[in-house]
Amino acid sequence: MRRLLWLLCLLCLLCWSPAWANERPGEIRVVSEVWANYTQADGRGLAWDLLRALYEPEGVRLSYRSEPYVRAVGLVQRGEADAWVGSYRNEIDNVIYPRWPYDVDPIGALGLRDSPQPRLATLDRYRLAWMRGYAFERYLDHLQQRNELQRRSSALPMLASRRIDFFIDARPELEEMLQGKGVDASVYRITDIASIPLYLGFADNERGRALAQLFDERMQVLHHSGELERLFARWQWPYAPLKPLLPPKE
Repeated sequence: MRRLLWLLCLLCLLCWSPAWANERPGEIRVVSEVWANYTQADGRGLAWDLLRALYEPEGVRLSYRSEPYVRAVGLVQRGEADAWVGSYRNEIDNVIYPRWPYDVDPIGALGLRDSPQPRLATLDRYRLAWMRGYAFERYLDHLQQRNELQRRSSALPMLASRRIDFFIDARPELEEMLQGKGVDASVYRITDIASIPLYLGFADNERGRALAQLFDERMQVLHHSGELERLFARWQWPYAPLKPLLPPKE
């Protein structure tokens, strides 16, 4: 009899534990570099609004934090945050990636206007630079030799002094650099070279798995309802490059 009671108790524990482990968090802690109109420090921007639309109707509150990209990744890897914004798929090991991207990164090469206009296939001929922590070489061919910069503010002086030929970054970032105070934008030119899907990178733990699963479920709902496209339009952000990467509407 005692053995039977013990077995029943053990069975109850086994049935109860998975439900506890997979309980949905009431908050998602997301960290990101500051990008204008995308992940601003004041909580405004397309990515922050997208995450609110994805999670908050399901009772999961968005908690955001602004940090440099490399630090953002480290916070997630240590479990101090649940996800970071702006990852390329499988960019970092031991991280959970959802099935669906949430945006597409248009990649440009910023150079002096009197420099040759590059193509992706010819970039290996030039001296390149991009931000530390950005893994462009893993996703784009011909980007092997480069300088890694700690600050974007270093790029324009290096171009002007011809220490590098091109600075590689997302086009919105390059455009913002050229709008900076005291910058003569007519001296420079941005050449589009590629595009890369963007993902959230989730912590490799129970919270991360639950939040990544919910992300995929909600992305399909928002895409099929048209709410995702309306959100992109509200921020005047291109939706067409992302649309083919999402599940087809039935």
